[in-house]
Amino acid sequence: MPKDNKNIPFLSGGPLMPSVPQAFAPDQMVRCEECLRANPPTKLCCLYCGAPLPVTEKTADLLKPSLKPVENSALGHNIISLSQALEVQSEALRQAAELLGLDPNDLRRLISGPTPLPLARTHTLEEADLIDRRLKDLAFETVIVSDEDLEIRVSPPTRMRSVSINENGLTPKLILERDESQIPWSHLVLLVTGRLSRKRVELQERKVVRRKNEIEDAIHFFDEAVVDLYSENPNAKFRILANSFDFSGLSGKRLVVAENISMLLDLIRDKAPRAEYDDAYYSCRQALEVVWPCGQQTESRGWRLERPGKYTVGTITESSNEDQFTHYSRLRYFLKGQAKSDSDQDEDYK
Repeated sequence: MPKDNKNIPFLSGGPLMPSVPQAFAPDQMVRCEECLRANPPTKLCCLYCGAPLPVTEKTADLLKPSLKPVENSALGHNIISLSQALEVQSEALRQAAELLGLDPNDLRRLISGPTPLPLARTHTLEEADLIDRRLKDLAFETVIVSDEDLEIRVSPPTRMRSVSINENGLTPKLILERDESQIPWSHLVLLVTGRLSRKRVELQERKVVRRKNEIEDAIHFFDEAVVDLYSENPNAKFRILANSFDFSGLSGKRLVVAENISMLLDLIRDKAPRAEYDDAYYSCRQALEVVWPCGQQTESRGWRLERPGKYTVGTITESSNEDQFTHYSRLRYFLKGQAKSDSDQDEDYK
């Protein structure tokens, strides 16, 4: 025996337990109706073809959500919490965190927010239904809102280059389309504010023959205020990006963009007191990262020959919270519409 191994103690506690779960018995396996292959009873969809698996009384309690990350460009299903932290018992919070694969502190931040926030985002409705049922069993009040409900793809926010304001309402001046008709002040229902942050990292590596590689990087940060405006017309969803907005029509225009956007918001809120004002995104942004992470993409610049014997290869990585803010803004608009619909139904019932 080698010298280094002489002092290694022998195990006295019996054989090691396997680090992976024991295999399920053959009668516990679930056969896929599409490809006819056997799957563990914990799976909602077939491991081989992705088809939904049949659910029986025996497997219903064994099912577990996979919670695979959903790309920002894909359509998912969001489980939204309507509960507050004070309404949830600590043991229920622990079990819910285990179910969702979250740290209990992250989950507490999500249900302690000033507005309803998402607890999970799934690929399929079946997985969302499973999580929704399990959370309701733990006394959570939740609702499923799909990305289709938020209409982010079919009705993206329309950029405004400027706005015309008078006593009757505001008229959006658009960048790529004809100007919209005037929106009466009484028709504005929601203003959602936040900040968009973009980070661009350019990494370039010089490969020189017979010399050590040289690495250069450049980091650029972009940050600007953003405002989403919603009216009673579901097709009227507008966005103001402060750094590219023309404030020339604003009476008393200042030299600083932050002061101009603040003046514009005060003016709109004064003219449209019926419109709800939401500025909670910035305080919720960190909590949202575990469910709606900021988007990131990397682009390779390939190999380039600068001179004989000297090559460069580079990559550009960009990250942005724009998709995250858009999801938050649309969720606020969707829930406000749902609340109004429920209120109208109650009035009809009376």
